[in-house]
Amino acid sequence: MRYLNNVRHSYVLQLLTLLALTTFVTDTLNAQVAGATLSGTVTDESGGGIPLAQVFIKDLATEVIRTVSTDSAGFYSAPNLLPGDYEVTTSAAGFATRVQTGITLTVGAQQVLNQILQVGRVTEKVRVTSELPTVELETSTIGAVVNSTTVRELPLNGRSWSDLATLQPGVSAIVTQPDISSAQHARGNRGFASELTISGARPVQNNYRLDGVSLNDYANGSGSVLGGNLGVDAIEEFSVLTSNYSAEYGRTSGGVINAITRSGTNQFHGGAYEFARNSVLDAANFFDVTKPPFQRNQFGGLVGGPIQEDKTFIFGDYEGVRQSQGITQVNIVPSAAARLGNLSTGMVIVDPAAQKYLGFFPLPNGAILPPGDTGVFSFAAQQVATENFFTTRLDHKISEKDALFGTYMYDNTSFTSPDNLDDVVIGSLTKRQALILEENHIFSPLLVNSFRFGINQERVDNGQTVSAINPLAADLSLGALPGRAAAA
Repeated sequence: MRYLNNVRHSYVLQLLTLLALTTFVTDTLNAQVAGATLSGTVTDESGGGIPLAQVFIKDLATEVIRTVSTDSAGFYSAPNLLPGDYEVTTSAAGFATRVQTGITLTVGAQQVLNQILQVGRVTEKVRVTSELPTVELETSTIGAVVNSTTVRELPLNGRSWSDLATLQPGVSAIVTQPDISSAQHARGNRGFASELTISGARPVQNNYRLDGVSLNDYANGSGSVLGGNLGVDAIEEFSVLTSNYSAEYGRTSGGVINAITRSGTNQFHGGAYEFARNSVLDAANFFDVTKPPFQRNQFGGLVGGPIQEDKTFIFGDYEGVRQSQGITQVNIVPSAAARLGNLSTGMVIVDPAAQKYLGFFPLPNGAILPPGDTGVFSFAAQQVATENFFTTRLDHKISEKDALFGTYMYDNTSFTSPDNLDDVVIGSLTKRQALILEENHIFSPLLVNSFRFGINQERVDNGQTVSAINPLAADLSLGALPGRAAAA
């Protein structure tokens, strides 16, 4: 039997706010931003707003400073900041300068830092802690953030960062279709991605975003043939929005998984790794005559640093998977007697036109099943998977008012295994690419524009015949169509 070959090409062109994705910094913040937003008020000791106060927001990893001013009511806002640790310095004429450290911003969060300045010239230094009420969320969205420490240090089977979404309340991993280990490759018909239900919604209702651009594939999921998203070391952090999120996210009636890539810093850093698994400690299943072999190697490296200190930064990450896994296939096939027409119900004549196709069914190598017309055939199928994943990000501060970054992601994964009768080798392939560009321009302390351009391309070849194992599978004379082999 030959399973339907699906070749699906999904080209998603996302032009998010072509002319302007504009943040008007007023009492209400509305912006489709991938980073964090820090806002608040600057007041004197009597509670009055201080206009034209200067707020300097410094990223401690890159030393890049975002400068904003307060309006006539003492309100300020700085949208689309990279997640990370910050130092905020606030100054105004006639008031003491206030320096606050220990401020951590998270992806997609709107956080409030209200400040009170004292009259005088002495610099006041304050460290913000989690106990202080000066930093609080300014959103009704229900969700949580998976930070960089959790992403990179928790052990993950397969190192798929999106699996960590299940740490949040209301998020569960489910199975609605055959596992990738199925030789029929049926899973590709409905998408290879990991399946998550968020707040009870269907897996196809979720939206996966990277740096503000949707990565959903033809089945409205996100993942490779192996069912996950590599790049643990390339993800700075991600948030899981389970409900009540604002209309800016759109494209979904389920949950939102909003990830942001890791950027370089003023210090060079890097690393290399390899994880190995094999069948030494595996147990044989009920049908195994011998324990199927299994070998998995997952390796990679990362490097990041400055091209020009305080201005231009680069980060790159590569991860590879080489996997060979033995799976025992068990099937029911015609017995030797049945092939000759000697059935339990009596003798029949086997049509010569049908006789030549019986060779696609192997003889039983297990028990003959009552009443004797069929038997058990089992064999150890070897599934081979190869994945190459790469991500790079470039950040550049053009001027005090302009900043630009670009991200490129590439993921190529192939998977091959024999069909369930050991007639042909069939294979599946996913090839994913994404290009994201974003430019931020500060027109004034009250007007910031973010322009984002994204292309997400997905190619999927599912259940393709790679080569013949049984010589009959390569015999063109048995095909139903001229020049084609018989369906196996």
